[in-house]
Amino acid sequence: MNSKFPLEQVELFCRQLIEACGVSKEDSEVIAKVVLDISLDGIDTHGVSRLPQYLVSFRKGRINPRPNIQVSVSGATAVVDGDNALGHVVSVKSMETAINLAKEYGIGMVTAKHSNHFGAASYYCKQAIKENMIGIVFTNAPCGVAPWGGKRPYFGTNPMTFGFPNNQTSIIVDTSTSTVARGNILLAAKQGKEIPLGWALDKEGRPTTDAKEALDGALLTLGGGKGFALAVAVEILAGILSGSGYGTEVGWIYDDSEKPVNMGHCFIAVDVSRFMPTETFFARLLDMVQGIKSIPLAEGFDEIRIPGERREAIAQTRRQEGIPVAENILNELNDLAKELGVNLLRN
Repeated sequence: MNSKFPLEQVELFCRQLIEACGVSKEDSEVIAKVVLDISLDGIDTHGVSRLPQYLVSFRKGRINPRPNIQVSVSGATAVVDGDNALGHVVSVKSMETAINLAKEYGIGMVTAKHSNHFGAASYYCKQAIKENMIGIVFTNAPCGVAPWGGKRPYFGTNPMTFGFPNNQTSIIVDTSTSTVARGNILLAAKQGKEIPLGWALDKEGRPTTDAKEALDGALLTLGGGKGFALAVAVEILAGILSGSGYGTEVGWIYDDSEKPVNMGHCFIAVDVSRFMPTETFFARLLDMVQGIKSIPLAEGFDEIRIPGERREAIAQTRRQEGIPVAENILNELNDLAKELGVNLLRN
């Protein structure tokens, strides 16, 4: 069961909770904005549902609430040391840096180390899109995905995301290299629901529909060997090249460890105008979209959707009807609000 709340109300509530955990006002606003944008797009596994664990991690000292983020620039590249900050703060800073480099050089590439979970990569692509730039984001993640042919996890879900600006609906390609994001398994486990066969293995390497067994086992790569190959590429760009943890070295904030997670990210911004006039790019992109949508529909389909369209439709609905918050998440947040002296989230 979900309760719906106005966007502004939930954002204020989230910001107050985060700030009450010792996070600066500026960083609290960044985190709350990113979290709510993700939920607004309908990515409920990576938005408000993750906030309780972020708050717990701040309070335990697993994530640094007052980081001193360092940026080292070299030509069109930069390395960001996140100082164990929440990934949202590190990532916004990193993509801002990539965009500024792209304004100067046409392209900017930034790696980030000593970071944590950053929500959904689409937000950071949107930063580039607002500047009429192409945004590309890679991140590694806590070990949970088996390599093709293996029964023990090594990789994270290792998302890769591409954002393309358009003067109508922007195109956002956001996918993990696993069959599903780990958040879907977490949410199913919390709700006591089964998962589809083909998503994961249990700890003995057998296919399972039990979400809790899947969390003890391993997720499967998208498309078998092809997803495995992509996971390797993302691990190199986000983990190896950034100087962060990689493979089984990457921690998980949901366990009892006190060690920093040390997740790594990679951000690329590309200035479209260095290749052709922006309006020409928009026109060519629109022509491609129209060409795709003109293809006759296969049986059982009523529309061909371009990546990003569904999210935008959900966002428009939620701006009007409110952000849904699952009952168990709402209870967790309100329990934390009581402890932190923050007004509860209520209709």
